[in-house]
Amino acid sequence: MKISVRNLEPTKVKLTITVDPEEFDPYLNEARKEIGKQINVPGFRKGHVPGKVIDTRVGFGAVAGEAVNQGVPELYSKALEEKKIRPMAQPEFDVQDVPASAKDDTKLKFTATVERRPDIELPELDGMTIDVPAAAVTDEDIAKRLDSLRQRFATLVGVDRPAAKGDYANIDLDAQIDGKSVDSQEGVSYELGSGTMLDGLDEALEGLSAGEETTFEGTLEAGEHEGEKAQIKVKVNSVKAEELPELDDDFAQEASEYDTLDELKADVRKAAEQDAKGRQATEARDAFLAKLQDGLDIPVPKGVKAELLEQQLKNNGVDAKKATKEQKDEAEKEVVKELRDQIVLDTLAEKLDVKVSQMDVTNFLASIAQQYGMDPSAFINAIVRNGQLGSAVQEVGRSKGMLAGMRAVSFTSDGQPLDLSEFLGDTPENEEEESVEAASAAAAVADELSNDKDAE
Repeated sequence: MKISVRNLEPTKVKLTITVDPEEFDPYLNEARKEIGKQINVPGFRKGHVPGKVIDTRVGFGAVAGEAVNQGVPELYSKALEEKKIRPMAQPEFDVQDVPASAKDDTKLKFTATVERRPDIELPELDGMTIDVPAAAVTDEDIAKRLDSLRQRFATLVGVDRPAAKGDYANIDLDAQIDGKSVDSQEGVSYELGSGTMLDGLDEALEGLSAGEETTFEGTLEAGEHEGEKAQIKVKVNSVKAEELPELDDDFAQEASEYDTLDELKADVRKAAEQDAKGRQATEARDAFLAKLQDGLDIPVPKGVKAELLEQQLKNNGVDAKKATKEQKDEAEKEVVKELRDQIVLDTLAEKLDVKVSQMDVTNFLASIAQQYGMDPSAFINAIVRNGQLGSAVQEVGRSKGMLAGMRAVSFTSDGQPLDLSEFLGDTPENEEEESVEAASAAAAVADELSNDKDAE
């Protein structure tokens, strides 16, 4: 098999693959066997029809077509491996030459155009030290957590004053277009400042007391008049404010398993300190990735970026065709970072010779199924049927590579050694142990190291 590679872009190549007859013959023979199982030929048992008879019966073109369909993807994969090209998208095939008969010495020739992972040189991990901020917990952090807990046990009490942000107003709404009522609601409870209903409602309600009303212009967000401007009349029936319970031993007993407020505060501080450590681990992960990318020019595949950009906008609830420049720029920034992180982690996993076992992937997928309350076997089978197993293998490889890489460097905080083994795990002593541990760590990494968006 002859392979030539032409670089179209920094992240896009075109392979021209020419296959010798002796390499293509096994695919032709396999195609004849498959076709022979599907047709009836007088004088021969199904599945035992000679190849020459198959060629005559269905035509060599049909045999060659089946062989091409089966052979091209496999030959393409061999070419990628030989040339050490790591694809990041599906290829575009163009079959140029195919033998016209069994005696034709024309070689199978096809091209494959594909976006690839760029070649980058990562820095050496040996001797690398990364400093991250301390996992500090302040009295203000504890106070905020206690206030949040108090809000869960808050009661609403009526107040004889104008409504303000944070109050709950019981309101009647009537939307009119051209003087005709198109939608109305009565007795709706709404928290001022929440922004969960119509634009302009918060401004209209603030300062109104029970029994008062006003009219403002707003855009309807549902129903047959969705998107249309309307005059919206709002009347306040009552105003209520949250009344928080006192911070004392009685509250501690009602809100927790503890008898005293001091015990509750100690538990809240312990939880805050653990969360702070988790955030510190996330900061260490981000700093590690930033260190690996420092000074590197990492181009990203244009086609992959375009697909992910459209998906990112969709996830943000934005129509790609209607997105503003600001929305597109923000989404593109996120997509480019995601792609560069993936490229770095894939390269790192390869550099560290990370192995992904079947147990790794099984445990990883089972953990995801558990998070969503799904049957693990059914979930894994669905992943396989949908052709997403390769993506799962990649994700596990990236997680294992990141964990192995972070174990290989030193972290400090305020100049003092920082122990992240609680999140990274200890270095396994053998490959079997590594398989189990890394799979578990890969599953946990989404919770402890890869949920920075939620933490933010």
